[in-house]
Amino acid sequence: MSRRAEPVPDLVARALGGEVRAVARLISLVEDESPLLREVMAALAPHAGRAHVVGITGSPGVGKSTSTNALVAELRSVGRRVAVLAVDPSSPFSGGALLGDRIRMQDHDSDPDVFIRSMASRGHLGGLAWSTPQAIRVLDAAGYDVVVVETVGVGQSEVEIAGQADTTLVLLAPGMGDGIQAAKAGILEIGDLYVVNKADRDGAEQVRRDLRSMMTLSERSEGAWRPPVLTAIAQKKLGLDEVVVEIDRHRAWLESSGELDRRRVRRARTEIETIALTELRRRWGDVGRAGLDDLARQVVAGTTDPYAAADRLLAGD
Repeated sequence: MSRRAEPVPDLVARALGGEVRAVARLISLVEDESPLLREVMAALAPHAGRAHVVGITGSPGVGKSTSTNALVAELRSVGRRVAVLAVDPSSPFSGGALLGDRIRMQDHDSDPDVFIRSMASRGHLGGLAWSTPQAIRVLDAAGYDVVVVETVGVGQSEVEIAGQADTTLVLLAPGMGDGIQAAKAGILEIGDLYVVNKADRDGAEQVRRDLRSMMTLSERSEGAWRPPVLTAIAQKKLGLDEVVVEIDRHRAWLESSGELDRRRVRRARTEIETIALTELRRRWGDVGRAGLDDLARQVVAGTTDPYAAADRLLAGD
């Protein structure tokens, strides 16, 4: 039987058993928006919810891929099974990921307990493909202890990673902009952990001090998590042991405070809304484009208003 014709229950069973080919095939179904996704997600749902999802974000040039590679090595050294979703810019021609599986992560090619996959952002402004939550669910159900989501690094729109991760790690580097720029980018509001990479460069300690000073000015409620600011040299794999300790400490706080459940409920709510809106757009594209164009002409002509037009569209008139 060809891979394409393989029954979903068999494919899911193999993925739950940790078979890498089956996991890769399921993620391909997610990326292709396959009609089989409903069956796949229904089968995986009871097995998900155990993995710790760690988002890594930061401006281009701070060393995200190198840091991810070093973090994976540190997590493996303490016995964790790790999956990485590297969300790359999309090709304007194929819609696929431009960079493919990251060259800097080839250190783990031969490790059966590390899975690395590039996904195309497909122009999504937040840096994350709409299908990312479903790909995370596949990896979670497949038994990976930690799922690392590395984003493309597109500036202010990177804040979306906070909605997809249990723990958001923000990378900075000396020479990549001062503290005020960091505040403008919104990263002081989204990070659970800050790491100043390339700490062997001049100005690294100043960046760390600036971040700590700005965070002391932010108002936090009693018992709230206070993000640590660490330094690392990812290229030399230095400082990542402390990063893993803080990731684990944050996971413990999430569980004890109830914040882990709250974050995951918010994430699921967003995913449901996204799927529903995507399905509505698909239906309009299938049967309602002419009607939508007609309503748009009526709005332009002033014979109706956009709210009334939207009501008619939703009602199927």
